[in-house]
Amino acid sequence: MAKVILIIEDEQTIVDILKFHLEREGFVCHGAGNGLKGLRMAAELNPDLILLDIMLPGIDGLEVCKRIRAQGSQTPVIMLTAREEEEDKVFGLELGADDYVTKPFAMKELIARIKANMRRSAAGTGTGGENALRYGGLTIDFNSMDVKKDGKSLELSQKEFDLLVFMAKQPNQVFSRDELMENVWNYEYYGDARTVDVTVRRLREKLEDNPAEPGYIMTRRGAGYFFSINN
Repeated sequence: MAKVILIIEDEQTIVDILKFHLEREGFVCHGAGNGLKGLRMAAELNPDLILLDIMLPGIDGLEVCKRIRAQGSQTPVIMLTAREEEEDKVFGLELGADDYVTKPFAMKELIARIKANMRRSAAGTGTGGENALRYGGLTIDFNSMDVKKDGKSLELSQKEFDLLVFMAKQPNQVFSRDELMENVWNYEYYGDARTVDVTVRRLREKLEDNPAEPGYIMTRRGAGYFFSINN
């Protein structure tokens, strides 16, 4: 079955260009010209991925992303941002966006990021016969994609789950930001490590008793991050 992409973008020319190229790749595309319509279509269509412009009439893309995540949706969201909106990129990631692409973007790069973000954990984080990992009070279930801490389920985004699984399967091994970008995001991120830092921060907020003094996702200064099993 073809994957469905919802494009929330108010510039019809951009929507038409995106539809033309993405439909050639075999995707089914739907467009929404404003934030409220985008929210309604996201609920109705349950798309496989959302392309979300930040600058929208009515409610902007940041608010749309916030509401989508508040509804419990884990659909991958790629923000479309203008080059001068640097702070909005980081804010979008903090609100739950999985990725962002800066306008004007190369279609080849965008398609690569769409495909990377659509890879679900069942395909991208093979368990080698294991069904779950358990470290102290933490349980990571691969089949259900559920993470429990002391018996309580944690609401993780797809990327947060992928990052946790990748590091937890190789405990106490330090990974640089570039290595995490290559293995978890599955493409080069052109040296921008902020998305790794933001995802780690969001994961710590959900996983750790005290995010300021983490016990699972640790930092090795000047080297990167690692998953500690000394709990």
